[in-house]
Amino acid sequence: MIMGFADPFDTLLDLQRSLESTLASDWLQDLTTTRGPFPPINVFQQGDDILAIIELPGVSRSDLQIQAKENSIRIFGKKAVGYPDETSLHRRERVSGDFDRTLSLPVQIDPDGIKAEYRDGILALFLPLAESDKPRSIKIT
Repeated sequence: MIMGFADPFDTLLDLQRSLESTLASDWLQDLTTTRGPFPPINVFQQGDDILAIIELPGVSRSDLQIQAKENSIRIFGKKAVGYPDETSLHRRERVSGDFDRTLSLPVQIDPDGIKAEYRDGILALFLPLAESDKPRSIKIT
């Protein structure tokens, strides 16, 4: 029996269909968007608030900005990595430059109630839920 190979065009067409069906699904809708040497973010719920922990080593407080709107948080700024003059650079893994990171949340937040703490290169954002997204107790009569 002679074994044949699959037609490469059929394989590519199957791959394209698979990618299109994945992109058409809604599991990609709540991803973050980013530009530049983006900082990693962990987001979780703590009590009634959402807590976002962002790693920003080497970023000065004065080079960091935060904006909030409805269900998104934007963190942007500049990370500088300096080298003395007359330095011979042999390996460069630490990225530097402008970054811009937007985090979409599955709930509405109260932008006026946000608290931000920045210490040792770690930014903690306490994001309170908007009143419309807080659970309500219903009295049974």
